[in-house]
Amino acid sequence: MADDAPKARKRTFRKFSYRGVDLDQLLELSTDQFVELVHCRARRKFVRGIRGKPLGLLKRLRKSKQGLAEGEKPETVKTHLRNMVIVPEMVGSVVGVYNGKTFNQVEVRPEMTGHYLGEFSITYKPVRHGRPGIGSTNSSRFIPLK
Repeated sequence: MADDAPKARKRTFRKFSYRGVDLDQLLELSTDQFVELVHCRARRKFVRGIRGKPLGLLKRLRKSKQGLAEGEKPETVKTHLRNMVIVPEMVGSVVGVYNGKTFNQVEVRPEMTGHYLGEFSITYKPVRHGRPGIGSTNSSRFIPLK
C-alpha cells in the first residue's frame, strides 16, 4: 500500500526569460544588445541617447545597491521620471515613482524589464461605484461627517 502512493515531487518554478533571453544572460548584455530586444518606442529612446536625468537615476540606483548584503533591500531612490524604461540593471532596486501627489514605492522585478516606471505607479484613485457618500440623495444613505 505504501509503495503505491505517488512520491512528492519537488515543485519547479518557471525560469524568467525576456524575449527568449534568460535573466543571467540579460544582465550580461551590453546596452546595444539589450536595445535590440525592446519594443520600438523604447529602442528609439535609447538610440537617441540616454543622458541627463535618466542617466543620473541609473547612477543613484547603482549607488544604493552598492555594498549591500545578500537578500537585503536597497534604500528607496525617489524620481519623477515616469517615462524611464526599466533596464535589467535596475532589477532588485526600490524606486519611489511620483504619481502627481506622492511617491509610490516600486520594487523592480525581472518581469518589469522593458516597461516604463510610470506603469507601476497609478496616478488616479479608482472609482468605487455604488458607495454612499456626500451628495447622495436618499436620507437612508446618511453618513455623519465625523
